[in-house]
Amino acid sequence: MRRLFPVTDETVARTPGEAPGGEGVGGVPEGSGGEGAGGVGRAHLVDREWSLAELAAAYAYPELGPAGAAGAGSGGPGAWLRANMVSTLDGAGHHDGRSQPISGAGDMRIFGTLRALADVVIAGAETVRQEGYRPARARDEFAEMREAAGQAPVPAIAVVSASLNLDFTLPLFTSPLVPTLILTGAAAAPDRIAAAQKAGARVVFAGDGVGVEPARAVRALAELGHTRLLTEGGPRLLGQLVAAGVLDELCLTVAPMLTAGDAQRIAGGPAVAVPQRFALVSLLEEEGFLFSRYRRS
Repeated sequence: MRRLFPVTDETVARTPGEAPGGEGVGGVPEGSGGEGAGGVGRAHLVDREWSLAELAAAYAYPELGPAGAAGAGSGGPGAWLRANMVSTLDGAGHHDGRSQPISGAGDMRIFGTLRALADVVIAGAETVRQEGYRPARARDEFAEMREAAGQAPVPAIAVVSASLNLDFTLPLFTSPLVPTLILTGAAAAPDRIAAAQKAGARVVFAGDGVGVEPARAVRALAELGHTRLLTEGGPRLLGQLVAAGVLDELCLTVAPMLTAGDAQRIAGGPAVAVPQRFALVSLLEEEGFLFSRYRRS
């Protein structure tokens, strides 16, 4: 893996085949600096496998104040909502209904890192069913980092569902390390709410009808102490978040693949009135996969 952006004088000046720089604390190269001044460290310019500590530094959440970061769209009390999605060169957000066929080793390392940084992972009910979601698992590599940040051992999984048509006998609900959350509307079917609660899930109301209002979902999660938010879609949920103007950041993997067909894009639903502009924050590359990170501009 190597960093292509941001570009600095050091990026341009490096000679081909130059060896990585020295290692700093926690395996992060000295001068790597994450998103701070200087942009990239010399070790990040070499095509090599990055450590999990380096990836965590590169994808760290911004520091948030009590009213949210400057320019944040979520409007929650210090909340930041990022999405992580993968797409082929021709815009397919999945293949045969699943994202795994268009993913790769580097994408999965970033996927795991983004989960390890988050307080909660938000997913639509259809994505939970299609991808066979399981509870997040604790990883020794991130245990100290999460404890220092005041986080639970693993992120909670929050399932967005109006109908609550979910199999509550699955491990996602019966055996998570932290209770799974169900985001739904106050008018959802009482029997399904009772079934979710009986299975051990925590039901969070984020709408007056049967469905979820994105801005209220973000606020409700923030009020529970979940301010570092990550959504993994699917396309319908991401489209709703975009339309509501609450998405702060998009981490998009572009896979070097062509699939044709009629697979959905990473975001679906009604179009926004005016296209929302996001700014490129960083761009990594490994084996032809591009790992981009965009923030609301």
